[in-house]
Amino acid sequence: MVATAMTTMTTTAVKAKEADGATHAASDGHWLQLRRDARTGIETVRAHFDGHAYDPHGHDELLIGVTLQGVQRFRCHRSLHTSTPGRAILIEPGAIHDGHAPEAGGFTYAMLYLPQAWTAQLLARHELGGLSALQPAFRHTLADDSRLCAAIRQAFLALHLDEGRLACDQQLDALIGLLAGQLGESPPRGDAARPMVRARDFLHDGMAGDIGLDELAAYTGMDRFRLTRQFKQAFGQSPHAYLVSLRLRAARALLAEGKRPSEVATAVGFSDQSHLGRWFQRAYRLTPADYRRRCTNVLDPEPGTRRR
Repeated sequence: MVATAMTTMTTTAVKAKEADGATHAASDGHWLQLRRDARTGIETVRAHFDGHAYDPHGHDELLIGVTLQGVQRFRCHRSLHTSTPGRAILIEPGAIHDGHAPEAGGFTYAMLYLPQAWTAQLLARHELGGLSALQPAFRHTLADDSRLCAAIRQAFLALHLDEGRLACDQQLDALIGLLAGQLGESPPRGDAARPMVRARDFLHDGMAGDIGLDELAAYTGMDRFRLTRQFKQAFGQSPHAYLVSLRLRAARALLAEGKRPSEVATAVGFSDQSHLGRWFQRAYRLTPADYRRRCTNVLDPEPGTRRR
């Protein structure tokens, strides 16, 4: 009953804001709303997808959300998860996930993207324990917790509808208090994983460069075939897919700061703006320019036009 009422309230309240042009609709029936709170850096996303939603990708933030309507299915941590209304979705920074609708009618969801630094600061302020800056881990990807689901929806509404600082602070405090109980420890890595950690760090350090597989294999001290196989076992992606995901996460952060897509493409290692755009749309269902606009309200001029 609570989930139904909250879903109705979320849908009704958010629809009242759609006239401001914040909804991105596609001809295939998909639509997406995205807002970014300048004070906290938290992004709120409400979207609907039929069939394929997005390709495997990761984020630098903690993803906290709920399915509002339909059946939402996704792979994360080498497992297939199915979310329906009443279940909380909890995804760690860097965790690779995809998404699709297995049933007719698609699914609608609401998601909060919580920056790691902001989350750690709030946890510490309330003496709720620490948070690893590199790889916090949730105990479960899906949580059947009605109080947590309600807190997610309330925090989402406060931020997405710009209810003011006091409302946002109060709802976020309530959410963090419940979220702290969902955080666990990252599993320790043994000696066998060290070459893969070296390979991962090499990709991070050389993200903007044109890294070859032979170069990566030589750095880790193993042959390229064994490297590819073990890297995928360790991180759920091939080295190239991991590098693309890493570049997309960096691009997203730079675009949110107001950097131009053409500059961002070069900075993170894509060959050009169109190369960035193709990968960005597959992962986030938005163009880089559209994402930048939603975060900064800055419009890019059309190609070939002059600024006045």
